[in-house]
Parts: sequence; structure tokens; C-alpha cells
Amino acid sequence: QVQLVESGGGLVQAGDSLRLSCAASGRTFSSYVMGWFRQAPGKEREFVAAISWGGGTTYYADSVQGRFTISRRNAKNTVYLQMNSLKPEDTAVYYCNANHYGMNYWGKGTLVTVSS
Repeated sequence: QVQLVESGGGLVQAGDSLRLSCAASGRTFSSYVMGWFRQAPGKEREFVAAISWGGGTTYYADSVQGRFTISRRNAKNTVYLQMNSLKPEDTAVYYCNANHYGMNYWGKGTLVTVSS
């Protein structure tokens, strides 16, 4: 079992940057594929980015490719999402996800609001 706590959300203007962090409990963090998802008001939760165990492989949704960067520091049990050139359509609650052989764990989310 792993517990996830997101932080770093807030209110920013279009074009600004923000970095989200997700701190994970447990000793086996390095064995989890980590990801970020988001859910905008009135919409379904959607995939944003993911990173492999060792951090060597990353995946991005088309909507954030080139603007967002996911990274992880296994020694600190933390995964990050660097968000640049933010747009109003990036406004959502961002959730951290840990996947371990099909088992999914979720944080409670952090709100990102981008004003135009």
C-alpha cells in the first residue's frame, strides 16, 4: 500500500509556470510507475503524464506535450510535474497516481487554476 500527498497547486495567470509535487509513503516507491491525471469541472478524469520506475521513460498527453515535464526522485519518494506555459484549459484538480502491477493508488488532488 502507498499513500500519496500532492502539493503545489494554486492560482496563476496564463503563461505562468507551476510545479506540482507528490510525496509517497512506503519503501517500494521505486517499483511504482507514477503518473499525473487531472479532472476539470464537469469533465472526466484524464491522463496527463507518467514516468517509469527508474525515470528513463516518460509519457505525455498530446495536450501537454512540450509544456509539462514529469520527473521523479526515488531517494525522496517524490514525483514532480513541471508545468510551463499554462493555459486556462489546464485548470483542473491534479491527481497523483501510483501503479504497481495493476494496483492503482490515488492522492486527494491539488487544485490548479489558470486565469486568462
